[in-house]
Amino acid sequence: MTAQAQVRVSPLSIASIILSMTIAAIGSGIMATYVPFVLTQSGETWAARLAVPALAFGGLLGCVLAGPLIRRVGHARLFACSMSMVIIGAVLVAADLPAAWWILARAIYGAASNVNFIIAQSWLNHAASNEWRGRAMSFFYMAFVLALGGGAWLFGQVPADSNLAPLIVVFVTALSILPIGLTRLPNPPAPASVSVNVRMAWKISPVGLVGVLASGGLSMVVQGFTPIYATLNGVTQGEVALLMLVMQTGLLFVQYPLGIISDRLDRRVVLLFTCGLIVVAGFAALMVSFTTFVLLMIVFLVFGGAVETVYSVANAHANDRADPGDFVPLSSTLLVAWSTAATIVPLGITFLAPVLGQQTFIYAIILVATAYGLYIVFRLKERGPAPEDERESHEMRSAQMPNAATMTEPGAAEAQAEAKAQALEG
Repeated sequence: MTAQAQVRVSPLSIASIILSMTIAAIGSGIMATYVPFVLTQSGETWAARLAVPALAFGGLLGCVLAGPLIRRVGHARLFACSMSMVIIGAVLVAADLPAAWWILARAIYGAASNVNFIIAQSWLNHAASNEWRGRAMSFFYMAFVLALGGGAWLFGQVPADSNLAPLIVVFVTALSILPIGLTRLPNPPAPASVSVNVRMAWKISPVGLVGVLASGGLSMVVQGFTPIYATLNGVTQGEVALLMLVMQTGLLFVQYPLGIISDRLDRRVVLLFTCGLIVVAGFAALMVSFTTFVLLMIVFLVFGGAVETVYSVANAHANDRADPGDFVPLSSTLLVAWSTAATIVPLGITFLAPVLGQQTFIYAIILVATAYGLYIVFRLKERGPAPEDERESHEMRSAQMPNAATMTEPGAAEAQAEAKAQALEG
C-alpha cells in the first residue's frame, strides 16, 4: 500500500483541513457582523449596503480564478496566499480608513474566501474515501457555518468602537494557516476548469438552475442586510451578534429536516413549501417588533434556514436530472449562476433602499421567493419528478460557500475532458 493510500483511509487525515477552515470561519463571522454594524452606526449605511454586492462580486472572481491559480502554484501555496489576502482585507478595516476602503476590503475577502472553499473541497474530496466522503463534506459544511455564527457571537463580546475585532480576525486567520501548512496530505490534482453552459443547465433542470439563481440573491441579501436592518432599529451590538449566531443554526433546524424529506418526495414540492416558508417568515419579519427580540430571532432563524434549504435542494434536484458526464459543467454553471445573482440582487437593493426604506431587502426576499414558487408550480404541471432510482441522497450544503464539490471530485477533470470528446464526436 502506498503512503498516499495510507493517508486516505483515515477520517482523521482530513482534520487539518476542517480545522483550518473552521478557525478561518470564526474570523469571517466576526467581520461579517463588525463591518455592517460599525458602518451603519457611524452613518455610513450606503457603504454597509454596497459592501454586500462587493463581497459577492469578489466571490465570483474567486470562483473563476481558483482553478488556474491552483494549477499554477498548487493547493498549499495558494491557500497561504488567499489567507494572506483575508488578512490584508482585515488590516484595511482595522486601519480606520474611509468607508470606500472597507468596501474594497470586503471584495478582497470575497475573492479570497471562495478560493479557500474550492481548495478545501478539492483537498477533502481527494483525501476522503468513497465510504465516508459524503459524511465528511456534511461535517465540514456544518462546522464552517456554526463557526461563522460563533464568530458573530464573539464580535458581541468585544468593543465595537476600537479595532480589536479586525485584529482578532488577523490573529485567527494567521492561526488557520498552520494546520494546513503542517499537514502531510499530498497536494491533490487541480480541479476541473469552470466551464459555463447555461443552455445545458437549463435543459437538464430549469427548476434547479432558477433555484440556485434565487438562492444566490436570497442568501446574500438575508445574511448581508440583516445586521444593517437590526442596527438601524437600535439593536445593541450584543443582540446583533446573537441574531447572526441564531441565523446560522437554521442549517440544523430547517435545512436538515427538509433535506431529508426531499429524499422521499418530489424535491420540487419541498422547494415550493420552502418558498412558502420564506414568504411567511418575510411577512413575520415585517410585523414583529424589535422589542420582542426572542420572537424576532426565531423568525430570522427560519429565514436563514429556509434560504439554505432552497440552495441545497435545488442543487440536489439539478444533479438528479443530470448524466454523470454533465456533472462538472453543471457544477461550474450553477457556481457562476449563484455568484452572479448574489451580486446583482444586493446591488439592486443597495440603490433602492434609500428610496423605498430599510425594509426593502425583506420585500425583495418575499418577491424572489414568490416568483420562484410560482415557477415551480408551472414546472410541476409540465414535467414529472425524477425517477427514484436516479436520485441522489441529499447532503447538507450551505449557500454561504460555493458548491465546487463536483468540480473537485477525483477524476473530475478527466470526466470533463471525456464529456467534451463525446460532444465533439456527436
